[in-house]
Amino acid sequence: MKIGITCYPTYGGSGVIATELGKELALRGHEVHFISYALPFRLSQYVKNIVFHEVEISNYPLFEFPLYSLSLASKMVEVAEFEKLDLLHVHYAIPHATSAYLAKEMMKGSKDLKIFTTLHGTDITLVGLEPSFLPLVKFSIEKSDGVTAVSRFLKEKTLTNYYCDADIQVIPNFVDTDLFKPNNNTEFRNILAPNGEKILVHTSNFRPVKRVTDTIRIFEKIQKEIPSKLVLVGDGPDRSDCERLCRQLDLYDKVKFLGKQDGLVEILSSSDLFLIPSQSESFGLAALEAMACGLPVISSSVGGLPELVRHNETGFIAEIGDVDRMAKYALELLTNEKKYKMFSENSRQRAVNKFDKSIVVPLYETYYEQVLKS
Repeated sequence: MKIGITCYPTYGGSGVIATELGKELALRGHEVHFISYALPFRLSQYVKNIVFHEVEISNYPLFEFPLYSLSLASKMVEVAEFEKLDLLHVHYAIPHATSAYLAKEMMKGSKDLKIFTTLHGTDITLVGLEPSFLPLVKFSIEKSDGVTAVSRFLKEKTLTNYYCDADIQVIPNFVDTDLFKPNNNTEFRNILAPNGEKILVHTSNFRPVKRVTDTIRIFEKIQKEIPSKLVLVGDGPDRSDCERLCRQLDLYDKVKFLGKQDGLVEILSSSDLFLIPSQSESFGLAALEAMACGLPVISSSVGGLPELVRHNETGFIAEIGDVDRMAKYALELLTNEKKYKMFSENSRQRAVNKFDKSIVVPLYETYYEQVLKS
């Protein structure tokens, strides 16, 4: 198939999954065309069968704001026509699904371009619920030829919030378990914890919904009981507040802020436990990547996390904001070697058996073929 993919080219989960999906489809022999305003950050190396098309935005004095949605729709038409695309797969509803619908209408009469929309989370649970966007999101979903959501939670949330008349398929996020896997390389671990401390890790975009300050407060309780370090990966609006909190709690020498990192596998496989106390999480891709590296996960009981994390099997789940219980669960694992080993193995096996790319990517292929035939 000839597949067009549009996503945000940033570090967010929707961009990561869209890029990894495109790379895997290309390796499976499909021709993949990425259409976005910048090269997705996980496409830094050349991959056979992948072409990138940059959306150029014109600056004209009359336009007070950049017209990205319209420029994107025009670029979609151009690529679809000249590359003879079979379908467009857009990730994150706003504005990509709307631009894709406009492109489909512009090509009416010459080609029936099929549109697939994947809902990732905040496009439905946060941004899309803005009164000015809600009718647009509902319209774009219903006009898509195929719609997927990354969890059962997100599917139900979409149907409930938007009263959508759409057949939404649940296709979960996935991970390359050949890349994300336990690693016995101790060099990086020795840098992080030179005295053999336990290492807890959290990765996110440091937005309020991620509750990174809860991660720090959980760690404060843990480090009082056992020697430990906390590694925070990522960047965003809450980072300064988190750094201030670490200074207030006298933890700054025990918490490492690493910023945005490409070497996630090395960081995760050098750690012991993953913390994700989010207020909202449609799936939890960061937790899945940690599980693939053999890390048990301590999470909040929100969104799609309970579909990923098995309580008392691959980790523990607690209510939002219950810092004390999360700390208690973490200590239970970090002080019981036999139990930790069992949870670590369970985490790895669940990632391999349920969420590996070899299992999930074919679900997209089958769905593409089903809709194209219809």
